[in-house]
Amino acid sequence: MLKHHVIPVTSFFQNCSIIWCSERQEAAIVDPGGNPSKLISFINEQQLTVTKVILTHGHLDHVGATHDIASAFNVPIEGPHIDDDFWIENLEQQAKMFGLETPSPFTPTLWLNDGDTVTVGNEILEVHHCPGHTPGHVVFFSAAQKLAWVGDVIFSGSIGRTDFPKGNHQQLVDSICKKLWPLGDDVEFICGHGPNSTFGQERRSNPLVGDKVTGLSNA
Repeated sequence: MLKHHVIPVTSFFQNCSIIWCSERQEAAIVDPGGNPSKLISFINEQQLTVTKVILTHGHLDHVGATHDIASAFNVPIEGPHIDDDFWIENLEQQAKMFGLETPSPFTPTLWLNDGDTVTVGNEILEVHHCPGHTPGHVVFFSAAQKLAWVGDVIFSGSIGRTDFPKGNHQQLVDSICKKLWPLGDDVEFICGHGPNSTFGQERRSNPLVGDKVTGLSNA
């Protein structure tokens, strides 16, 4: 069974998730944006074996501690899509833009594509490329648990910003409506910031991509 624990990190309160297979106690860290000591402390308390870091996109508040975590556990870094390479290559500029400490640079071990899968112990996560907030943003989806890690694609009552370099509002809306909604109204999602929601709830009430706005129907 796939288990998870969310730890907000950085001054942006980014939701970093520790996810693990309860059968094998093997874990992955989703979007380690900062505060590596907090993440390592929880992992040690739970006696988990970290096998990889996985990234939804290249913004600093989601990747800032990636090098430190990957080095601490000597594990590979998987994701995001290669179209976010320019964000990861420019961590120093991002740090200046966001007012955060400059992190150690890194290069993902594996870039992910739409339709790929990521394994965590015996558990499998589907990879869905959902550009718009950033061009290389991906979403991780557990079909077995009806649970998705959506990064900054969508939030409870809102959607991701598209005013950063290479952001695209219409592309983001299309990613949500064409990639996420078909996964099912009963899917719960953990977003990059703020509380969880479900795709069904957002279709009913989200003022930016709800069915009343897009003209879609979940009937």
